[in-house]
Amino acid sequence: MSESLDSRLLHDYLRDPELARVFPEALIPHMSLRRFEQGELVCVQGERIEELFVLVKGKLKVYTNTAEGRTLVLCFKTPLEVIGDLEYFSETDVHNTVEAVGTIHAIAIPHKWLRKYGHDHAPLLDFLLRILTRKFLVKSSSTNLNLLYPVEVRLASYLLSVCFDETDTAFHGRLPVRRVKDAANLMGTSYRHLNRVIQQFIEAGLIEREHGHLVVKDKAGLQAKAADRNIYE
Repeated sequence: MSESLDSRLLHDYLRDPELARVFPEALIPHMSLRRFEQGELVCVQGERIEELFVLVKGKLKVYTNTAEGRTLVLCFKTPLEVIGDLEYFSETDVHNTVEAVGTIHAIAIPHKWLRKYGHDHAPLLDFLLRILTRKFLVKSSSTNLNLLYPVEVRLASYLLSVCFDETDTAFHGRLPVRRVKDAANLMGTSYRHLNRVIQQFIEAGLIEREHGHLVVKDKAGLQAKAADRNIYE
């Protein structure tokens, strides 16, 4: 369950240069700062959402559930990012499930007050338009671009996204082995081939299997494998 945080911390985030002039003064009293812990869901595919969220700290995982019951991770999001913008403008149910990778902070804005005070506020509309445009540009090019990289690069990037959060150095996650098939789907490779690459990483001392999880042992080595780029963020 999300937890509301002190309003003083909300105002600290609103002083960020990228947010300082985005929101109209009349809207700010109706905004709140929420904290979601690792594994908590910000929104769920197919459900209705009545708030817009602005991610200001932490990392989010965006995924979809297929008709066959599989979970397909689409991407990872870091600040500044907006969750629920497409649903707000199109008045549709949530398209993809969004989950906290570690502890996150997000500004929550109820649709009711967003429509009342933000529908004609140019700085806010410009901010949301830039976020939406970036999402569509990234989505249109990322799939084909990602498949151009070797599986080793894709796996290293994926593990760095799942297991680390640059905004929270204390966070050190792990990938459940049961999620390897989902990871293979995201990377556009076979489960068998991905397992071969995982074994290579284990033999190289980059990762290890521990209690049903893959745990990173050599972050710098993974970053070198990923050529210091993360193709899923």
